[in-house]
Amino acid sequence: MAKKILMLVGDYVEDYEAMVPFQAMLSVGLLVDTVGPERKKGETVPTAIHDFVGDQTYKETPGHRFGITKDFDQVNPAEYDGLYIAGGRAPEYTRLNEKVLEITRHFFETNKPVAAICHGIQILTAARVLENRTLTAYVAVGPDIELAGGTWKNIPADQAITDGNLTTSPAWPGHPAILKEFYQLLGMHISFN
Repeated sequence: MAKKILMLVGDYVEDYEAMVPFQAMLSVGLLVDTVGPERKKGETVPTAIHDFVGDQTYKETPGHRFGITKDFDQVNPAEYDGLYIAGGRAPEYTRLNEKVLEITRHFFETNKPVAAICHGIQILTAARVLENRTLTAYVAVGPDIELAGGTWKNIPADQAITDGNLTTSPAWPGHPAILKEFYQLLGMHISFN
């Protein structure tokens, strides 16, 4: 039976950080439900593309529309084998939704695999699940991790850190690393020989 993944998104989720892992997880046979607060199956959320063009921080441009596959109000986290939290601007406000935090806490309380990328870690800090954890995130989220009782590591954007059931990466160049770690946490062994 295929494993089920819950993917948290919201308005202005980072385009690559939603689209790429969603499609990659489907390609290896995972069932993925995408949800966002106050969103229903069949709706979409706008995405934003974050890129570095020589300024002190990233530039944001419009991305694509990203599809929602399940009503947020119908989410039962016990039905899922893993949680994937996409980054972008969405986590700064989705973390204000108590159900988002309850869902996130469920995966830590039950020790199920969790992957979070870039600003997605803001949901983890708000859920207060980072005590004594070592992880990474986009550099501007590092202080939030420390304030939440975790240890932040500033690693290259194409890498990931795994601590227990949690794997994190600083940004979308880390997709190969974070997805590989997430698959391993799910007990998947992928070979294309």
